Amino acid sequence: MSYESTLAYIHAVQWVGSRPGLARIRTLLAALGNPQKTLRFVHVAGTNGKGSTCAMLAACLQAAGYRVGLFTSPFLNRFNERIQVDGVPIPDEELEAVTDAVRPFADAMADPPTEFELICAIGMVYFARQRCDIVVLEVGLGGALDRSVVFDPPECAVITAVGYDHVRELGPTLAQIAAAKAGIIKPGSPVVYYGSEPEADAVVRSACAAAGAPLHPVPFDRLQVGESTLDAITFSFDGLDGVHLPLIGAYQPRNAAAAITALRLLRQRGWALPDAAIRTGLEHTAWPGRFEVLRRRPVFLLDGSHNPQGVRATAESLRRTFPGRKFTFLLSIMADKDSADMLSVLAPLAERFVTVAAHTPRALPAPELAARIRALGCPAEAAATIENGVALALRRADGGVVCALGTLYFSGDVRRAVDAVLPAPGGEKS
Repeated sequence: MSYESTLAYIHAVQWVGSRPGLARIRTLLAALGNPQKTLRFVHVAGTNGKGSTCAMLAACLQAAGYRVGLFTSPFLNRFNERIQVDGVPIPDEELEAVTDAVRPFADAMADPPTEFELICAIGMVYFARQRCDIVVLEVGLGGALDRSVVFDPPECAVITAVGYDHVRELGPTLAQIAAAKAGIIKPGSPVVYYGSEPEADAVVRSACAAAGAPLHPVPFDRLQVGESTLDAITFSFDGLDGVHLPLIGAYQPRNAAAAITALRLLRQRGWALPDAAIRTGLEHTAWPGRFEVLRRRPVFLLDGSHNPQGVRATAESLRRTFPGRKFTFLLSIMADKDSADMLSVLAPLAERFVTVAAHTPRALPAPELAARIRALGCPAEAAATIENGVALALRRADGGVVCALGTLYFSGDVRRAVDAVLPAPGGEKS
C-alpha cells in the first residue's frame, strides 16, 4: 500500500469505536507471533503529564546508549509520530511495510480489532523488527481498559498525575479513575506514583499491595525549582543538581522528578543509567505542544492542556514565566470537557479570547464557546478557521503574548498557521 492508502486503512471505518475486552488484541498479537514478547517496557498511565514523562524517559534511556521505542498518542503533525525509535518517527515506507504484514491477520478476524488495537499491533511489530532494547509505552486511555495491559509485567510502571478526565469511560470519581489507571500495575513490577490526591492515592496503594508490586511515591520534597526562562527551567532533584530542562512549563520539573525516580529504579534492576546520561537526556528532551514557544517576537505559546487540571498547570506556568501579564488566548475545547471549570481558571489571566474549533467532531463550535466566555464578562470573538484565529489573535494582542491551548488536536494546525501568518525570522525557533 502507498502511505496514503496505509493511513486510510488504519483509520477505516471498520476499526472505529472503543469496544471492551482484551480478546481481540491477544488474538491479533498471537497471530503475529507475539512480537511484544521480545520486548521490555516502561508502562506509563495517568491523566496529565504522560506524554512529557514518556519523552523524558525515552531521551534518558537513549542517552545511556539503549535503542529505545516510544509509543504515544495523539500525534501533532503526522501519524508517524506515534511510533518512534531513538527519537525518529517510523518512516513512511516502514509504516507501509509493517501495516501490510499486519493487515491479513486483522482482516481475517471475525471480531475485528479497534483502531487503537491495530495501531498497537503495528507498533509492536515495528519495535521488534528494530530490535529495541526497551519501549516506553503510553497507555491510550485508562490502564485496566487499555489494550497494552495484555503485555508481560513491565520493567517499571509509572502513574502520573491523576485527575478528572474521560469520566464517561473511566467513571465520575477520582477513585474510579485511579482504579482504571492502576490497571497497568503487574505482580512484581515496581510502580512510580506521582500522587497528591488522597482518594486516588488510596486506590493505587491498595492495587500495589494486592499485586505485590513495590510502590515508590515520587519524593517531591527533594525537588527544588529555580529560574524559568523561554529557553529552559532549572531544577534540582535528589542529588541531580542544576538541570536545565527545555520543557519550560512550571509543571515539567515534577514530571522530570517522576522520570528520574523511574530511571533510578531501572538502574536497580540492572539497567546502566548513570546520572550523567539522565542529565543529558533531560537537557535534550523535545516534546512539542506542551507550553512550547513557537515565536518570540511577539511571543506565541502552544500548550496541549485539555482538562481543568492541565489548564491550572498552564495558568501557573503563565504566571511564573510572565508575572503580572495578561494574555490573548486562542482557545478550542472539546464538547465533552468541563469548559466552565477551564474558563474560570483562564478568565482572570485573559485580556481577550479568540475561539476556534479543532478539526474533530468532538470540538465545541467556536461561536458557542465564544458565547460561554462572553457570559463570564470576557471579550471573545469566534474565528471561522484556525488560520484565521491565529491571525486574529495576533492582531488583537498587538505585540502582547498569545497562548493557544485547549486541546492537542489542533496543535499541528496552529503550528502550520503560525508558520503561514508569522514566518520565523532567520535563526528564530519555529
